[in-house]
Amino acid sequence: MTHGAQIVRSPQPISGPSRTKCGMATVETAAEHERILREIESTDTNCIGPTLRSVYDGQEHGVFMDKLDARIRNHDREIEKMCNHHFQGFVDSITELLKVRGEAQKLKSQVTETNRSLQGDGKELMNSMEELRQCRVQQRNIATTVDKLTHCLPVLEMYARLQEQMKTKRYYPALCTLEQLEQTCLPRAGQYRFCTIMAENIPKLRTQIRDTAMIQLKDFLESIRKHSDKIGETAIRHNCSARWTTLSLLLTGAPGEKHWQPLGSCRETGRVRARCQNWTLASWMWRMKRMMITSVVLRTWWTSHPCTAVFISTLCCYGVLQGLRDVFENYYRKQRRKQARLVLQPHSNMHETLEGYRRYFNQIVGFFVVEDHVLHTTQGLVNRAYVEELWELALSKIVAALRTHSSYCDDPDLVLDLKNLIVLFADTLQGYGFPVSQLFDMLLEIREQYGEILMKRWNITFRQVLDQDNFSPIPVSTEEEYSHYTSLFPLQDPQLDKLLFPKKLPFSQFVPKVYCQLKEFIYACLKYSEDLHLSSTEVDDMIRKSTNLLLTRTLSHCLQYAIKKKNVGLAELVQVIINTTHLEQSCHFLEEFIANITNVPPDTANATKLYGTSTFKDARHAAEAEIYTSLNAKIDQFLQLADYDWLVGVPTGDAPMPSDYLLDLVAFLKSTFSVFTNLPGKVAQTACMSACKHISTSLMQLLLDPEVKQISMGALHQLNADVHECEGFARAGPVAGFQGDTLLLAFSDLRQLLELFTMWDWSSYLADYGKASCKYLRVNPHAALALLEKMRESSRKNVVFAQFRKTDRDRQKLIDTIIKQLRNVIAQQQHT
Repeated sequence: MTHGAQIVRSPQPISGPSRTKCGMATVETAAEHERILREIESTDTNCIGPTLRSVYDGQEHGVFMDKLDARIRNHDREIEKMCNHHFQGFVDSITELLKVRGEAQKLKSQVTETNRSLQGDGKELMNSMEELRQCRVQQRNIATTVDKLTHCLPVLEMYARLQEQMKTKRYYPALCTLEQLEQTCLPRAGQYRFCTIMAENIPKLRTQIRDTAMIQLKDFLESIRKHSDKIGETAIRHNCSARWTTLSLLLTGAPGEKHWQPLGSCRETGRVRARCQNWTLASWMWRMKRMMITSVVLRTWWTSHPCTAVFISTLCCYGVLQGLRDVFENYYRKQRRKQARLVLQPHSNMHETLEGYRRYFNQIVGFFVVEDHVLHTTQGLVNRAYVEELWELALSKIVAALRTHSSYCDDPDLVLDLKNLIVLFADTLQGYGFPVSQLFDMLLEIREQYGEILMKRWNITFRQVLDQDNFSPIPVSTEEEYSHYTSLFPLQDPQLDKLLFPKKLPFSQFVPKVYCQLKEFIYACLKYSEDLHLSSTEVDDMIRKSTNLLLTRTLSHCLQYAIKKKNVGLAELVQVIINTTHLEQSCHFLEEFIANITNVPPDTANATKLYGTSTFKDARHAAEAEIYTSLNAKIDQFLQLADYDWLVGVPTGDAPMPSDYLLDLVAFLKSTFSVFTNLPGKVAQTACMSACKHISTSLMQLLLDPEVKQISMGALHQLNADVHECEGFARAGPVAGFQGDTLLLAFSDLRQLLELFTMWDWSSYLADYGKASCKYLRVNPHAALALLEKMRESSRKNVVFAQFRKTDRDRQKLIDTIIKQLRNVIAQQQHT
């Protein structure tokens, strides 16, 4: 805006109040205009349109224009002042620039000349640089070609190797090559047609390998199902070989000896002790050797078997195939579980032969040896939890099957072989880390069954020994025979040793045979206890309890059978007593024998004691009772021959002779008691006293028999003669050891009763009855009354025919009087 454009307006006069109001508006307008000017100065010219519009819209446009002009003039003055201040410097700068222009022209000429010279000199260099560039390009192209070939040639070589591996059916290396080709080589080779073709063929090849691997897996599972028994047989055989090699060297000193050898004499127990002391060392050495030999042999068999290579290749293939390992694991575990169910199902006739058990164990061992090897040679196919779960399931079924089938067995040899087979089976699997404590617990259960079977066998053996025994002392003619029997039975009799040959041993063949059978039974129990991981104390306790059961049940019943069977004579019973006496004396030798073979002292705390002493005592007491019973039965046979005439008259001449049957009875007793010389004194004395009492009691019963209604005095004289004969036998002392007339006391009751009637001494009897000094102290008033009534009946019969005899009438009255008195005595006795 120019000064010429300014519009000059004359001011208008303003009145008083209006002047005041006008003054306030002017101040506000001036402030607003000042603001607009500052805004115009500080704002971009593109944005001052709204500001100017506000000026034109207002009423003070002219005033604003004046102020704008004034502001422009101020700025002009300031510009002018600034130009005046810097003018001299500007002139100096122009002068300097003019000088520089001349120098620049010179420099330009020099540069142009230099450039021309340089261009001429560098033309040859440029040609060389071009040639170098071309060489560099060729070199880079060659390097690129070599690099591409470096990436392509391995692809081609690897693909050729893949084709060769597929052709030779090496699927796991082929799959590894395929993975390397796909993951590494093809991405490096680049986008080539042959690479595209190869990439398209890779899924097809992988599918082919997968299908082939599945077929091989099925073939492998079928192969190990068929070969499990062979694997198990190999494991158990080498386990057994290592075991028996170690034990035979330590226990017998001779390789190949696989069983305990029965000892012929108790004097050889020291050798048994030495063997048992080596048992712990033998067990340890056997375990170490088993671990080495079995591991080496089985792993060699495993790695050399064709099906193993197939399985390893198959396993590796599925490990490489993405997403298919779970399929492989599930399929493998499912099929193995099915095979396990088949393996664990025993045959119905497995218990009939040991071979059935052996096949059963071989299959199970082979199955779990394969699983253990798979566990330790693969990663993730099976784990420890899976194998342990499978073994727990198998172990419960194995134990159940063995319990069922072993219960059918009644042959101790088969049970013992089965036990050894179970021990080998358990130890073999234990060597592979499987827990087998339940199998050993089951073996302890089977031991009870084994003991019962042994009891049945030894029951038959003892009965055969008893049936074959002649119950006669053993005659020996030479020192060799004597040594033979003393080696079988620990006989210690210094007096017998001093006797000259020929001589007789006091016992029969039954004694050494039974003693040897007892030792054989102990050996049989010991054989079962081997390898059960029991302590010496447990083995000792087990053997002692079984031996006690044999003594108290089996042998005791056999002895009772021999004693109670029919047609056993007194001589046989006497020999049974002698035999049981010697067997009783040998019980402490059996104690020492068990202590030696178990290496447990017999005085150990809580040690079970043998009950052999009580067993043989009971048998001896039963034989003694049977002797008494048989002797009395024989006496009864003689007494049945008694034929008394109870109404015979009184003899007028000499005293009557003893009855024939009684003479035979006395002769029999004399010959019988002569055999009792080898019996213990009390037994012979008791038998003799029992026989005499039985004779006295039987004669008393004959006399007081209710069926005998009448008895004459003559019959009493005959019976008195028989009693005299018996008393003569008693006085002769048929058995040594009785003091004085002790044996006569057996006939005292009968003797006093007969004397009372034959002497007719009723006055003394009735007067002294109840007194200690009574002559007829042992006469029972009841017996006297019964016998007197029978005599009265006989007298009454005679009175009928001789009623006019005064003496007979008086005797009859006397009898009646005595009967009344006896009844009074009996009545008084009952009241007191």
